[in-house]
Amino acid sequence: MATTAEAAPGASYPLRYDVEYPEKLSRLLIFVKGILALPHWLILSALYSVGSVITFIAWFAILFTGKYPKGLFDFAVNIQRWAANVSAYVGLLRDEYPPFSWEPGEYHLILGIEHAERQSRWRLLVRIFSIWP
Repeated sequence: MATTAEAAPGASYPLRYDVEYPEKLSRLLIFVKGILALPHWLILSALYSVGSVITFIAWFAILFTGKYPKGLFDFAVNIQRWAANVSAYVGLLRDEYPPFSWEPGEYHLILGIEHAERQSRWRLLVRIFSIWP
């Protein structure tokens, strides 16, 4: 299993995503994976609600300090890691049931996002206009 994504020479990409594809997948399990993933989706919907509040708080933290607080960033990345585990299961990339955890290394999937030390305050102000309809 690769641990980093290949990037262009001299370029650094802040995202790592890799799924170890198995040799053989179950043909019958594909019909019930959506039902089996229902508990994960319920938990993830609650986590996404909390994550939206965290994002709102982080927006102000970046606006005033120019930094994304490490704890808030890790929480947001962990939610995305859990969602990626469930997506890999439902998307027929893995047959193993995903763990009820966001810890890295517990599932055959790598999702890593680097934490940037500084964030642009001006770019943050411009981004808010991109989400308005």
